Amino acid sequence: MKSSLLWSRILIVVGAVAMLLGTLDPLEGSLLILPGSGLIALGTFLRRGRRGVLRYWVWVFILIAVGVGAMFVLSAFGGIGGKRGHSMWWGILLLPYPVGWLMALAGGIAGLVRFFKARGQTAQR
Repeated sequence: MKSSLLWSRILIVVGAVAMLLGTLDPLEGSLLILPGSGLIALGTFLRRGRRGVLRYWVWVFILIAVGVGAMFVLSAFGGIGGKRGHSMWWGILLLPYPVGWLMALAGGIAGLVRFFKARGQTAQR
């Protein structure tokens, strides 16, 4: 097995585990989810597979990064709603975070289905 393929698998598995652990508490877990999605994107890049899959995981990382960044900025300015006077509409800036996370979940499930399907085909031969 080539070393880049081995590192690719290691990074993808570590990134997926980090994202799953971060899901237990999505607010503080964002510090695990963001680097986890970055590791998966890096592992996909090292695999040198299909471009569409790489583009998908890069977009997942970008969406999560934008949403997490917005969450930290809004928290630094006192949050939204309540007595602070910041409109609840600022919460729209947080939407890329859950969208990116849901895309990661769907991409992970699709990747597992592809993996087990390919493994089943090679076992039948």
